[in-house]
Amino acid sequence: MKFFLSLFAPARSVPKTSWSAPALWALTPKRLLILLFGLTLMGIGGSLLVQSELGNPPWTVLAQGLSVQLGIPLGWAFFIVSCLVLLVWIPLKVMPGFGTIANAVWFAVVLQIGTSVLPKPTELGYDFAFAIVGILLIGFGTAVYISCGLGPGPRDGWMLGLVKRTGIQIWKIRFSIEAFALLIGFLLGGKVGVGTVLVVLLIGQIIAISFTLLSRLPGEEKRELMPEV
Repeated sequence: MKFFLSLFAPARSVPKTSWSAPALWALTPKRLLILLFGLTLMGIGGSLLVQSELGNPPWTVLAQGLSVQLGIPLGWAFFIVSCLVLLVWIPLKVMPGFGTIANAVWFAVVLQIGTSVLPKPTELGYDFAFAIVGILLIGFGTAVYISCGLGPGPRDGWMLGLVKRTGIQIWKIRFSIEAFALLIGFLLGGKVGVGTVLVVLLIGQIIAISFTLLSRLPGEEKRELMPEV
């Protein structure tokens, strides 16, 4: 029982795995497949949240609002948002990796396909099931893609760059960025609801627990790559 409970103890650092890259552009077939697997899970999870119509994660709210205002597909709107955020990296002197570019492109593609293919729930309770499964997939997928060590996504890189340049605590920077995206997205017409609240409350813990699960896979050993935050 103790071992079982330890599997779900939230990690306080990013684990080193057999697929963790030594450099931001150090690609191997295995690493690429695992990276795309993680981003695909994130895209599917995001699609489930959108289809649940219970409210989206802050950045999806922003993309959805942009989609409404410009009359373009959600996937394209998310890609545009990612590109705009990457421009903020320039004054912060944050270096992108392959994972950064893949996050901006592949996540948007899967999100667009998912929202086009997945049906909207029609029975009571299914919308919450969509939302919960979506959050779980986003959390686990995020842990998988970060564990590849190929660079943070556009939004994560913005956060880390601001932390490095300002010295402000990471949670304060993260909250400010998420609040900014949520407010602008809401004003543009993005969907905010109980699903948004669930994401804010649960996603951090799910990612941390997912790191623990990845570090306990057969043949993997846990080593701290990032300082505790």
